[in-house]
Amino acid sequence: MKRIFVVGTADTKGEELAFLAGQIRALGADPLVVDVGTRAATITPDISASDVAAFGAPGLLDGDDRGVAVAGMAKAFAAFTSSRSDIAGMIGIGGGGGTSIVTAGMRTLPIGLPKLMVSTLASGDVAPYVGVSDIVMMPSITDLAGLNRISRVVLSNAAQAIVAMSANPPVVAGSKPAVGLTMFGVTTTAVTQIVERLGADVEPVVFHATGTGGRTMETLVDSGLLAGVLDITTTEIADYLFGGVLPAGADRLDCIARTKVPYVGSVGACDMINFWARDTVPERYAARLFYQHNANVTLMRTTAEENHAIGEWIGGKLNLCDGPVRLLIPEGGVSALDAPGGLFRDEAADAALFAALERTIEQTPRRRIIRVPHHINDPAFADAAVAAFREIAGDLFHH
Repeated sequence: MKRIFVVGTADTKGEELAFLAGQIRALGADPLVVDVGTRAATITPDISASDVAAFGAPGLLDGDDRGVAVAGMAKAFAAFTSSRSDIAGMIGIGGGGGTSIVTAGMRTLPIGLPKLMVSTLASGDVAPYVGVSDIVMMPSITDLAGLNRISRVVLSNAAQAIVAMSANPPVVAGSKPAVGLTMFGVTTTAVTQIVERLGADVEPVVFHATGTGGRTMETLVDSGLLAGVLDITTTEIADYLFGGVLPAGADRLDCIARTKVPYVGSVGACDMINFWARDTVPERYAARLFYQHNANVTLMRTTAEENHAIGEWIGGKLNLCDGPVRLLIPEGGVSALDAPGGLFRDEAADAALFAALERTIEQTPRRRIIRVPHHINDPAFADAAVAAFREIAGDLFHH
């Protein structure tokens, strides 16, 4: 039987956890209280901190350093959560330490499974806690240091929210296979045309290639929620390699190797590295070519040397993929700014990128490079991308 997991540090938030569980029970749901504290609990939870700590390093709760204990408990709770198949929904409460621990576990849960974190940190930058998951962050308003007239209202609302979300879980799967695509403003034309050409047989899911976009797409690939990928815009790799503000992670493309999903990739927007406002660009790049996208976003043209490194990095990753892979090279330019006459048009830099890909990628019948004598936003490129995808993922179009 699946239950609503009510999670927090019962050494400092015992009263609030008991109140929250009571509210959930009064609404007709079945709560299970999990303690992730690092000291003696003030209530009796259903699952103790030592039970959770057993999923972490030996002696996790024996030391005196709270920071080390919190970090260790976060890892242990993530492992604990991954081991459970009886979670209908999860609600957590916490300050800084508790939020760090609870959300580490929440991030391991499938997208679509309800996750609600009531936190003192919820009105600030919550990116480190949410990551690429669908955690809902709810401000606690007051500190979680005993019940009062404000915290009772907030926790009661939170209880109603998690019970409602958990009662009727949404059906994530649709009748059509879902296909992930990566897009940036400068490749919007390409991806829009590709979506049109894919037709009604698949469900396109487009991700903005801003670092979190690529990570989210790959999380869905690992979760089995995407049946194929048209990774047209790999600009996040340029930011990762050269200090941009919208970077991929070191594990970009690893999910393609793990899952062997049909993959059509390209090098969209690899002519640029992204920074915030112009005065935030590192001094070492002062003499470079820039384009002011808006007051808060500055684009820097990649050099031939940087493009060579990008090509080698992508090629090395794709060589680890045993599934069907096609890498399309748009010879006419890789972004709207890299079109003939565009500010970032640099045929030598593009040539370095293309040459590095061709030298690095070990071509096989399943892993091939396709040179397309057109700009990435040209209709002919979209035709080539869809043709390549239909070749390697034809079964998706006959479901």
